[in-house]
Amino acid sequence: MSDTWLITGVAGFIGSHLLETLLRAGRYVVGLDNFSTGKKENLNEVEARVGAERWARFRLIEGDLRSRDACDAAVRGVGVVLHQAALNSVPRSMAHPVQVLRTNTIGSVNLFSSAAQAEVSRVVYASSSSVYGDVSTALRREPVLGEPMSPYAVSKRAMEQLAAVTHRNTGIALTGLRYFNVFGPRQNPDGPYSAVIPRWIRALLAVESPVIHGDGTQSRDFTHVENVVRANLLAAARPAGSCGVFNVGTGRGTSLNALFEILRSHVAAVPGRSKASAVQASTAPPRAGDVASALADLGLARQELGYEAVVGLDEGLRETVSHVAGVRGTRHSVEARR
Repeated sequence: MSDTWLITGVAGFIGSHLLETLLRAGRYVVGLDNFSTGKKENLNEVEARVGAERWARFRLIEGDLRSRDACDAAVRGVGVVLHQAALNSVPRSMAHPVQVLRTNTIGSVNLFSSAAQAEVSRVVYASSSSVYGDVSTALRREPVLGEPMSPYAVSKRAMEQLAAVTHRNTGIALTGLRYFNVFGPRQNPDGPYSAVIPRWIRALLAVESPVIHGDGTQSRDFTHVENVVRANLLAAARPAGSCGVFNVGTGRGTSLNALFEILRSHVAAVPGRSKASAVQASTAPPRAGDVASALADLGLARQELGYEAVVGLDEGLRETVSHVAGVRGTRHSVEARR
């Protein structure tokens, strides 16, 4: 098997963390990104962190998954694909459903087909907890799916089905990871479709009121990006010819109200930001397409992948606040936690 890995969406939040980990491990990496949501600043940060010698093992292809030619070029000579590229965000998909569906489904089927034709050994792809839809219980188990509640959820479920079809017809190993509310350094805090944690951190640092949609009792399984990196590496080590979908979370739920309290405390502890301790959240109506509560059941991931979360919520939030605030801190690598 080739020692070269492909990361799609390499300049994105999760993709850049995967890139850093693989380069630190001495791997050769090809990255594919069209920079629609990814940032060159993320790649610059990885380059600075890993050093020139490791960075020389990375090759960037600026291209779009919706182009089969771009996918064919990206998978050439690659042994493992980590497919992270997507247009995410439930609100984005409600506003721009066609764009989201085209990118996430057509882009994925192009990549899966290219990988199979190139006889790539394994593909690991990013799915989402949104595929569970309106399941009546907060605990999400892989076999039990409800009705999708957004075009984004439809696109991710379609990706899983396309992967299963590709596996049946070609035998290529495809493993899907259903991410639960991922957060961490380099996550974009700006724009209308940014995730809740970086958006709230930015507001608190500016001594502004974060907005809680709904009454704040809804619970989420907030998952630090290092847990996601670990899950990708474990999934990439699965036997050739395998196929499956697994939850990636912590197995612990946190309400939005509790999340706000924790974040406010960490931001107030940043030098010069003590005024954040007096900030109160404001409220707004629930957003269309959002689920009430979601918590990952990790039984299957433990059994099949050997997965356990390596970074807890409090530690992860403290590190993320420090990164957004520009405070230099120590970041423990996934490799060191094994």
